[in-house]
Amino acid sequence: MIYLDNQATTRCDPAVVGAMLPWFGDYYGNPHSDSHEAGLLAARAVELAREQVAGLICAQPREIVFTSGATEANNIAIKGTVRHLARRNTTRRRVITVATEHKCVLESVRSLASEGFEPVILPVMHDGRLDPGVLAEALTVPTALVSIMAANNETGVLQDIAGLGAMVRAAGALFHSDAAQAVGKTALSCEAVDLMSISGHKIYGPKGVGALYVRHRPRVRLEPLFSGGGQERGLRSGTLPTPLIVGFGKALSLAGEMRESDETRTGALRAELLAGLQTIFPGLQVNGQDAPRVSGALNLCLPEGIEARALIAAMPDVAVSTGSACTSAEIVPSYVLTAMGLDAKDAARCLRMAVGRFTSTREIVQALDRFREAACEVYRAS
Repeated sequence: MIYLDNQATTRCDPAVVGAMLPWFGDYYGNPHSDSHEAGLLAARAVELAREQVAGLICAQPREIVFTSGATEANNIAIKGTVRHLARRNTTRRRVITVATEHKCVLESVRSLASEGFEPVILPVMHDGRLDPGVLAEALTVPTALVSIMAANNETGVLQDIAGLGAMVRAAGALFHSDAAQAVGKTALSCEAVDLMSISGHKIYGPKGVGALYVRHRPRVRLEPLFSGGGQERGLRSGTLPTPLIVGFGKALSLAGEMRESDETRTGALRAELLAGLQTIFPGLQVNGQDAPRVSGALNLCLPEGIEARALIAAMPDVAVSTGSACTSAEIVPSYVLTAMGLDAKDAARCLRMAVGRFTSTREIVQALDRFREAACEVYRAS
């Protein structure tokens, strides 16, 4: 298989696997058991990982809350902050996000309507970016929270988090960013945000682990989503999965060391892939082509007469997709692409792919051969 779906998930780096393995067998203590050495060893490993995660985004270790992934982190950030504000009888009832956000963000914001908040979903420009003027207009109404993702999970398009964050803070609202697709792939600091969500499996770490950055000063306060033993400063109860957290920390440590070289390499491979595809499919369009994006990401609209699903079916040994992993099984147009102005017919011709750390030049050449063969097969069938 030629794997070109690195925005859906990434291969776990062998160094990450190696770091995790001892914690599944040799060192299996509960990190919350502080009365014996096995538990203390696990606790120290967790705190080292916390330092590694914090280091990558210029945060303090105490500002990192471990979660099961970005979906949980997004839910805690959005629901937890506004519920805490509601307890203080705040007049700020507006919660703002963007039409191209991940489903877990959109659904979290929409769900708050039943609690008396006003969900506001802002449109994007044709290139997938948010117009700052549109945000400024929305912020004229007292706002509790704004949530804007750093890099889109389908197109890779980057939002101006620093600029937008300054606007949000000037309006007196809290600012959250889903940075699952951006952390470790582009220069990113927590300085511009109050809350930030991170995922392990998007950055060559294990699935099932992530983190939420929660600013300590000035302090951001949250209501926990569920009750339990009060772990993670009372914000996220539950026994921490030491092996996954160790792997997560290792993955983010590697990302800090390799980010620039990864960016350069994946950018070059993406350019080679795009150039080859433009030769195979004259008239090919890049969705959001004028916007900055993470280096390996590519979202394409195929020429008329070729549906994406038919092309994918004709090359089963090449892993690409038609939309986000959480919705790709649905036979509906990508809501991200339709928010960018594509109609249902255009969206049905779109492919999402991304090269990654373990993609080779040889695989790009082989993938282009498969695309060429599949194109011939699809054209004949049509």
